[in-house]
Amino acid sequence: MTQAPISGDAQPAAERIIIYDTTLRDGAQREGLSLSTEDKLRITRELDRLGVPFIEGGWPGANPKDVQFFWQVKEEVLTQAEVVAFCATRRPGRTAESDPMLQPILSAGTRWVTVFGKSWDLHVTEGLQTTLEENLAMIRDTLTFLRSQGRRVIYDAEHWFDGYKCNPHYALQTLEAAIASGAEWLVLCDTNGGTLPHEVGQIVRAVRQFVSQQQAQRDLPYPLQIGIHTHNDAGTAVANALAAVLEGARMVQGTINGYGERCGNADLCAVIPNLQLKLGFQCVQEDQLARLTQTSRMISETVNLAPDDHAPFVGLSAFAHKGGIHVSAVERNPITYEHVQPERIGNRRRIVISDQAGLSNVLAKARSFGIDLHKDDPACRHILSHLKSLENQGYQFEAAEASFELLMREALGQRPSFFQIKGFQVHCEVVSAGHEGGDALATIKVAIADKDYLEAAEGNGPVAALDAALRKALINAYPAIAHFHLTDYKVRILDSTSGTSARTRVLVESSNGQQRWTTVGVSTNILEASYKAVVEGLEYGLMLQQPTAVESLQIPR
Repeated sequence: MTQAPISGDAQPAAERIIIYDTTLRDGAQREGLSLSTEDKLRITRELDRLGVPFIEGGWPGANPKDVQFFWQVKEEVLTQAEVVAFCATRRPGRTAESDPMLQPILSAGTRWVTVFGKSWDLHVTEGLQTTLEENLAMIRDTLTFLRSQGRRVIYDAEHWFDGYKCNPHYALQTLEAAIASGAEWLVLCDTNGGTLPHEVGQIVRAVRQFVSQQQAQRDLPYPLQIGIHTHNDAGTAVANALAAVLEGARMVQGTINGYGERCGNADLCAVIPNLQLKLGFQCVQEDQLARLTQTSRMISETVNLAPDDHAPFVGLSAFAHKGGIHVSAVERNPITYEHVQPERIGNRRRIVISDQAGLSNVLAKARSFGIDLHKDDPACRHILSHLKSLENQGYQFEAAEASFELLMREALGQRPSFFQIKGFQVHCEVVSAGHEGGDALATIKVAIADKDYLEAAEGNGPVAALDAALRKALINAYPAIAHFHLTDYKVRILDSTSGTSARTRVLVESSNGQQRWTTVGVSTNILEASYKAVVEGLEYGLMLQQPTAVESLQIPR
């Protein structure tokens, strides 16, 4: 593992904000989130590419996985990031040298160690069940020991804001103990996440004055720097981090996508662009900032959590425009409805198609599909009218853009005709109550280039059997289908008051390993709705193979 020199004076403090990522430790405390060692290494590499200076790897010794991570990460060649070990102050009534908790911290071999200590007197007396003076000794002893072993120290003042509001004199004493023992960074933690931005600003301002006095009184070989660590229990984690920076904090701790215990931590995917694009600070290089959306989605995929489509900056819908008036304005000048250029954080503008769409939506969507369509083209109004009619029946094209592209190309005579379904039947095995089963057999007849193919296949349900039979009939003519697979299947009853005759909408997401697309089917028969969505999913996947597939069939493009 390369060791990149990082300190508070690497760049002018007024310009540089040091980003400290704790996704691997604090983020992993989110309910339902679990990371393997390989997951943690993969995320570390991605954060390094993003330009994050500090990556908190975990608490060595707390569990075997963290021990393994710190051993394996030594073999990684990181371009600029420092991996940091995390731990608490020594236990009450011991010395740091004799506390076995600190030995794995040294064995981790990191140049930097983050130590958290208690700032709130309530936690000292009721949580640690020790005296206020012993807590100060724990801070001094732990930091002095780590410094004597050649480690540089970031001190996380846990429950800082609650502690300061309750007993400011004692809270400042804990910072003084950390300063006297060699801490270079003093990170103020809103651990309960209930502090509001105006309180954060006021308290950070007071701490900055205190730290300036300490710096003036001591002959230190490094500048004392303030950091901020916020949780989102009041929904203000990002705002609190920004408020702290505006009052002099020069390190922001947070997690990608805001992962964390309870309501999560400050979301670095919002913190970084706000600091860099709105407030003029430098967090990462411009080309690294353009990786932000990719990083967000890669990490959500690694932790096996669906991305938040409505997340600021990096969400799929962050720059999506649905209303016709909005689309028309954005087409003329994007700043009418976009606060930043989406490309700067690696996102993109999306024009959403729905029953609220206007001609501007249709034209913009056509351009995104590579279709040359003009406002005065009669097909344009026909497409819009047909769209609104289908949406009234229950179709939802904003969630199924692949189906809308097929609809648009059909209206323009550009839809490829790879195959024709001549009929299908599905038989389901009926099982008695209390017994699992439900195997299905599907038979399908397909025409390809005027030649009929009849195939049958089984599945663990009618949709799976139908999909398998259709693939079996098509795969010889279209081998690419072997790489297609269904990644999601959603069913919604649209008019539940109609009972078993209710209209059903089915959304099917498909993938070829590199791209994903969604198609939709609507019917009072759930099998027919599923059939429509599955068939269009295969059609669209084959269309993505163009120009080869299209040219071979001499289909107009």
